[in-house]
Amino acid sequence: MIPSDSRYKAVDFFCGGGGMTYGLRQAGINVIAGVDLDADAKETYEINNPGTKFVNADITKLPLTYFMENFDIKVNDDNMIFVGCSPCQFYSLIRSVKDKSRATKDLLLHFQRFVEYYRPGYVLVENVPGIMNNKETILNEFLQKLDDLGYGNRENGRCIYDVVNMQNYGVPQNRRRFSLIATRLNKKVSFPERTDKIQTVRETIGNYQLYPPIQAGSKDSNPLRFHSAKQLSPINIRRLKKTPHNGGTRLAYKDDPELLLECYKGKNHYFTDVYGRLFWDKPAPTITTKFLSISNGRFGHPEQDRGLSIREGAALQSFPYDYKFKTDSLITAARLIGNAVPPEYGRRIGLTIKGVTE
Repeated sequence: MIPSDSRYKAVDFFCGGGGMTYGLRQAGINVIAGVDLDADAKETYEINNPGTKFVNADITKLPLTYFMENFDIKVNDDNMIFVGCSPCQFYSLIRSVKDKSRATKDLLLHFQRFVEYYRPGYVLVENVPGIMNNKETILNEFLQKLDDLGYGNRENGRCIYDVVNMQNYGVPQNRRRFSLIATRLNKKVSFPERTDKIQTVRETIGNYQLYPPIQAGSKDSNPLRFHSAKQLSPINIRRLKKTPHNGGTRLAYKDDPELLLECYKGKNHYFTDVYGRLFWDKPAPTITTKFLSISNGRFGHPEQDRGLSIREGAALQSFPYDYKFKTDSLITAARLIGNAVPPEYGRRIGLTIKGVTE
């Protein structure tokens, strides 16, 4: 970790299990507090980010003066960073329950209220790419408010936003995300420098001393390591056994009436990643909250007959090996991991704000 620079402070709204917070702290930024509605995230967040307070609260009901009264945060602090990586189900391509996901539609505007009240020096936002083109998006309203508050716009270089791929920033994953950096200071902001070296699955989880071979349903005897994988049904084990190692797909058993799912009959060109294996020498696909399940994407281990383990999913999200997920539930741990901003991307953004080059 780079020594903390007391000039730079942050509040991480929608902090979850602490991916962005951890990354900013690694860059030497003092993250004062993280806010999230998910009580299951509290212990994981605080044990990995000692000294940073987890605020279990609904941002839509949190008083604007809360941070002033509880953390002595000042208005117009040039060195304050507000991070707003709100849940994004409404704008996601894989949105399934529309009524439930609609509750996430306007969360960015609730974050905006705190930006407007405190006017921090910097604003960071991360979300799914769909927020840029969904017909019901509130992004344009948010961008206009930033401009009104003096955070600049694309023309003057003080507010930049784009869809970036995390694989270009040290994350071993093909993960496209909307990213925004804005400042009201008289300076231009920029994204971190892209890296030419793309990290692969093999480089990340291919060390069998750290990630020893296990079977589906295996529970790690060391709960802090959490190299545990979800149990699979006998037929899914059979499907994986038929799927070629290193990037194989369900097309390997397209002519097997016992293994081919009814929904995929005659659809050999649709959703071929589902039930597939990861490639060893490519970055992983996007790690979602469902990465434990081979039926939700290309989440089969490259050569073992199982899905990814909790620890492997965390590594592919760039969490360090010693990051502790304080829960007994695989589903909860996977949710904290899949919803996180990859810590390595957060670290690089933090260094960019500070003007530090590596």
